[in-house]
Amino acid sequence: MEDYGIGLLVLVAVLGVAVGAASVGAFLHSEREQRQAPLAVAPAPVPDDVAEVLGALSATSVLLGPGEEVLRVSPDAYGHGLVRNGRILPAEVTALVAEARRTGSAQQSTVRVPRSTLSTAESSVFDVAVAPLSGDRVLVLAEDMTAALRLQEVRRDFVANVSHELKTPVGALSLLAETIAAAADDPATVRRFSEQMRTEAARLSALVADIIDLSRLQAPDAETELVELEVDAVVEEAVDRVAVAARSRGSKVVVGGTTGLRVYGDHALLVTALRNLLDNALRYSPDGSTVTVGTRAVEGFVEAAVVDQGIGISRSDAERVFERFYRVDPARARDTGGTGLGLSIVKHVAARHGGDVRLWSVPQRGSTFTLRIPEAETGRTHDEEVA
Repeated sequence: MEDYGIGLLVLVAVLGVAVGAASVGAFLHSEREQRQAPLAVAPAPVPDDVAEVLGALSATSVLLGPGEEVLRVSPDAYGHGLVRNGRILPAEVTALVAEARRTGSAQQSTVRVPRSTLSTAESSVFDVAVAPLSGDRVLVLAEDMTAALRLQEVRRDFVANVSHELKTPVGALSLLAETIAAAADDPATVRRFSEQMRTEAARLSALVADIIDLSRLQAPDAETELVELEVDAVVEEAVDRVAVAARSRGSKVVVGGTTGLRVYGDHALLVTALRNLLDNALRYSPDGSTVTVGTRAVEGFVEAAVVDQGIGISRSDAERVFERFYRVDPARARDTGGTGLGLSIVKHVAARHGGDVRLWSVPQRGSTFTLRIPEAETGRTHDEEVA
């Protein structure tokens, strides 16, 4: 933010020269007018060239007159809550303006502005620079830093969550290794704890793989090459990847719906997303149950719906299931080896493809997760139910 602040102050200085020159001309013109009519004169209008410079700025700009009246303001200042009824609204900004007038030097600070006058719970964060100009005017420049700060918080929370999640399997492996070493003369104990080590190692491997996938999807410079591909092939591969897990639970996966659908996408990412939905459905459904995958085209989107007969999700949990490491049933997730990242990966894959993922669920009646991806503009075949 310091680099940005320096840039703002340099820009303010340049604008100060321009406004100052314009103000001199306005002052001379005002002097001539006052000799002819000794009445109070309204502040000189903002010169066109100065207005054009302010309009080209990416930052929100407000130009104040001698009486703190707004002479010129960028439209987004109203939406951000910086200006109301022709006046600067936030007390922190008006304080900066007063200090700039008192000292005659530029002021800079970080200011939080409530998004609504009814509540201060949600606010935007601005890097504000205020500088006095000639003609007793003051320029206010505000850069919205809310998104950048939120990204920093997300990254910090992600690192903290990952550290916490990794400690469990790593700690378990360490304890199990010590136990096996101490029971080297007891083959039965070694076999039992060796099996637990394999379970923890598999959980750790799955967690690391999901962390890598999610990190790639969240990288701002990551590119996804989208090509036209068959949805049937994506579904087939995803179902094949969960076949072993389904058989171990005595469950089955049934595929149905419209065949021949095509989308623009990344085959590997879409398979990963659909596999995560299927894996999630199997984990949270009773052994021996049926999970269904249905595909169809609706209003320019291809929908792949995964329907289970599981424990369902409450409304409060439904709002958070796509968060990283959030688990509806933590105990069940530990028993089944869930990482808590699968649905978050699905959400990011959908976003990378210009789509989304939707949830319908009723506790104790099951859930339906629907992955929606824009349909490729090609023809499709007739509906076919596949048993």
